[in-house]
Amino acid sequence: MDLFKKCFDYTRIEDLKEAGLYPYFHYLTTGQDTVVQMEGKRTIMIGSNNYLGLTSNQEVIDAGVEAIKKYGSGCSGSRFLNGTLDMHIQLEKELAEFLHKEDCVTFSTGFQSNLGIISAVAGRNDVIVSDKENHASIYDACRLSFAKLLRYEHNDMEDLERQLSSIDKDKGILIVTDGVFSMSGEICNLPEIVRLAKKYGARVMVDDAHGLGVIGEGGRGTASHFGLEDDVDLIMGTFSKSLASLGGYVVCSAKVANYIRHNSRPFIFSASITPASVACARKSLEILKREPERVENLNKLGDYFREGLTKRNIKFIPGKAPIVAIWTYTDENSFLACKMLLERGVYVNPVISPAVPVGQSILRTSFTATHTKEQLDEAMDKIKEVLDIILK
Repeated sequence: MDLFKKCFDYTRIEDLKEAGLYPYFHYLTTGQDTVVQMEGKRTIMIGSNNYLGLTSNQEVIDAGVEAIKKYGSGCSGSRFLNGTLDMHIQLEKELAEFLHKEDCVTFSTGFQSNLGIISAVAGRNDVIVSDKENHASIYDACRLSFAKLLRYEHNDMEDLERQLSSIDKDKGILIVTDGVFSMSGEICNLPEIVRLAKKYGARVMVDDAHGLGVIGEGGRGTASHFGLEDDVDLIMGTFSKSLASLGGYVVCSAKVANYIRHNSRPFIFSASITPASVACARKSLEILKREPERVENLNKLGDYFREGLTKRNIKFIPGKAPIVAIWTYTDENSFLACKMLLERGVYVNPVISPAVPVGQSILRTSFTATHTKEQLDEAMDKIKEVLDIILK
């Protein structure tokens, strides 16, 4: 059989394009902001992870430009060898201090961070217990680690305990959960996860990609939100969202960080984060520390959007974070809604099977601290107009 047979038989994309419903790869001719130019048209952006509005911040832009002038465009090697700059070390120190941990290791992307962390700390004699709705990078990391993977029903603490109680006592155990779940905006039940981890001798890792800059004291994330920073062993995050850059990190104890640096293949064998990306992340972190009101305003906007949807009788998944998932139920409804909304100047993300179970498709909306209520009102009015047509 031809290896490429699966490629030639894959017609879903052509079918969607022929129907005019293909929702991906729309291009921007401006930077990320609350309102963008998408394919030549003014578009309200409520499908971005630019939570603090810093991708267009002049201080952040200037920091990136100055870093390129000083260090060049890249590092030409891995952190392990010639690719470590003083600014990498400074960023790691600043993140560790901000998140109240001993040490930090940075990675070139957020996806790579999970691959590098989990594959280093978990091995063949270990068991990873993962929430079923965790990010795809966590699943791939579990495969790379060769540890046994057990999954528990989403945010179901009874099922988590059932899985933990089935594990032999001679196995190392890592419980992994998203802090803020990226599709629904739900927050994990971290207090109960920590309690069960202590009961069964497990370690806890929180993927806080959508938690940093979003919840917690001064935007410190999920562990801070619950007052459990000392009880979470590994906190992972990314620079591509609140910190307006590219890359990722883990904060943890100094001993564990040192082990990861010397045993993580994705860390050892990847080129280090570019100077501009490091500088933009550092400047964004500086602004987050200086302007915690951005986090407060971001969450107020999330609440305002949920209240507005309720007033308009639009059904959504309840949550607290500035991510709101609106029910469309079927993949076809999601595709059509995205098309009709884009035509009306509103961008949202379709979330379809198999990312969600069949019949549970949604539109994922997310907000930026610099959105105005007028922009959100305009978007909600258009969402209602479209859903009234599709779901009638």
